[in-house]
Amino acid sequence: MRSFQHEKMDLGYMDLDSVTSKRGRCYRDPNGVEYPSVTTVLKILSEDSIRKWRKRVGDEEANKVSSRASSRGTQVHSIVEDYLNNANTKDYFPHVKQSLQNLRPILDKSIGRIFGLEVALFSSYLGMAGRCDCIAEFDGVPSIVDFKTSRREKKKEWISSYFAQASAYAIMFEERTGLSIPNTVIVMDVDESKPIVFKEHRDNYVDLLLDTKAEYDRRQLFFK
Repeated sequence: MRSFQHEKMDLGYMDLDSVTSKRGRCYRDPNGVEYPSVTTVLKILSEDSIRKWRKRVGDEEANKVSSRASSRGTQVHSIVEDYLNNANTKDYFPHVKQSLQNLRPILDKSIGRIFGLEVALFSSYLGMAGRCDCIAEFDGVPSIVDFKTSRREKKKEWISSYFAQASAYAIMFEERTGLSIPNTVIVMDVDESKPIVFKEHRDNYVDLLLDTKAEYDRRQLFFK
């Protein structure tokens, strides 16, 4: 088992409080300023496709699929975090362990110094906050590394929201620490297939991120 090197960066705080309301999940910074979660903001990008999918399969089936996907994603995130923390991964269900086995060659080969795992971040510039899976060197380059699970292979053009989310974390982390994070990486475990790694430059998705945040802000006027 490989031992990963950690180099924790000082954010100036330990964690962020989170709250959930009609506007979705929000985080409060150390001064009490409330920011919407970047995942809440970026849900706007997929709402039309999700609405069509739920209409096609029915609410009951959609709820079952969503619940299973959420549970699996949470467990895979946990075991990957434990593995990168050089901790015990023996107490997981076999299918979760299999996901780690699928991802291990990528993690072992590409992950260098780790600057943070499950890091709570916020940006006054973006007006958003969130919790990032992994900030580390990936193939030697400081990167936001996000772990995803999927029932089927996805094409790069289908996951713009993933890259926009990772770009937000890169900006937040640089704002908090001064360390520039130029790359974003999506590592995806796919059912009955090999994992996929997608790479992008942070700046390629900033416009999409800011445009979506502007639409979110416009919609919030109806809550006032």
